[in-house]
Amino acid sequence: MQLGVFFFSTVDMTDAGVGGPDPQDRRYFQADYGKQYDDLFAYATAAEEAGFDSMWFAEHHFQHEGYEVTPNIILTSAVLAMKTERIKFGAMFNVIPQWHPLRFAEDFAFADVVTRGRMICGIGRGTVPRESTALGARMGWNDSPDDQYNRELFEEQVEIIKKAWHDETFSYRGTHYVLPADGLDDRGRDVTSLTLVPKPWNRPVEIWQPVTSPKTYAYVAQQGHQAVYWMMSRPRLRQGWKLYQDLFEEHHGVKLRRGQNRMLVINVTIGDTTEHAKQIARNGHDEYWKFLGPYGRQVNYLDENGKSWPNTRLPTLEESMEQGPWVIGTAAEVRDTLASLQEQLGIEYLTIFPHYPGMVREQAIDQMERFMRDVAPTLTAQAPPIESAPPGQIDLTGTATTPITMAQAKTRETIGAATRWALPGETRTAHS
Repeated sequence: MQLGVFFFSTVDMTDAGVGGPDPQDRRYFQADYGKQYDDLFAYATAAEEAGFDSMWFAEHHFQHEGYEVTPNIILTSAVLAMKTERIKFGAMFNVIPQWHPLRFAEDFAFADVVTRGRMICGIGRGTVPRESTALGARMGWNDSPDDQYNRELFEEQVEIIKKAWHDETFSYRGTHYVLPADGLDDRGRDVTSLTLVPKPWNRPVEIWQPVTSPKTYAYVAQQGHQAVYWMMSRPRLRQGWKLYQDLFEEHHGVKLRRGQNRMLVINVTIGDTTEHAKQIARNGHDEYWKFLGPYGRQVNYLDENGKSWPNTRLPTLEESMEQGPWVIGTAAEVRDTLASLQEQLGIEYLTIFPHYPGMVREQAIDQMERFMRDVAPTLTAQAPPIESAPPGQIDLTGTATTPITMAQAKTRETIGAATRWALPGETRTAHS
């Protein structure tokens, strides 16, 4: 079993939680970012020493709010690899529409060569209009014109990246790119193809991509990419787990094991008691949803009728635990929950998210150490029969039956309807 650990790269945030400022009113500065980058070196060393197989980061830009302050995952990974010996580094996710495809292909390949194959490729289309538009892309939702443009651009870019990685020479003629340019000559000779130098150390390149909307499930499976699941209720997770497998097998004619080609990301907090774990997690959980709820991250939380939560409804910690993406408790409780999930889904790649807004370096390292000492041995002991099993499907008991829907970011029209947590003495606002 492959075990990973994922970091947002959030600055120290002493006032995280319900009583803190609105996320968009936060502003941090160079010293705060520098401290977080120092923390990443500590996390990489601690993760390797604890026995994790991989460490993952998120690409984001212009975040003066301090939540995700690592803009270049390839560069970050290459630097951290120089300070470690074994652990691999991946992205959740490189936002491809914000790159030139050949620059991405080249930078990733170079980092993979100098680290001798310790890079993992994770790609996505992005979620933040402020970033996408500033970096030459467009961002939309629910098949809007901007969403369709973004998807078309992304898929063309991925095709170029793969050609550059896997073909000795390549050319491309598409809607958005003509490579090399028509009519180009170099020292008197026509230029009709290009060669990427260097190629990645490991080929074919393993590509991970988040699965959210029906179109993305279909694309990820058709392309043979590996699927990443995060922030999903258990019924939706089961539904999506099976959907990817069905689509992959349909496209490729190859049967998969129950959890093959899929990664589950789980938010984990371990305490001495259940209440202690909740105390550690609560402010970071609430700050997470203040920050990301407006982007529709709760689309895969389901209500009593099996319908997706709107982006105006923000969960309590207890609701997130009930939904399933947040596993909070004693080491025994976390171990038993994850071991059960591993058996049910045939999980072969599990990544934990242990560092929420408001947590500091010592807490994050403590969480990694607790997980690897008290939880991981049970999971690794269960892994061999799961990973050597013949192809098969999961038990569909408890699977969601309502359609998988796309996330919808909050617009000006919905801001006024947003749920917030009640402050002491208040009644919690009803969700729409």
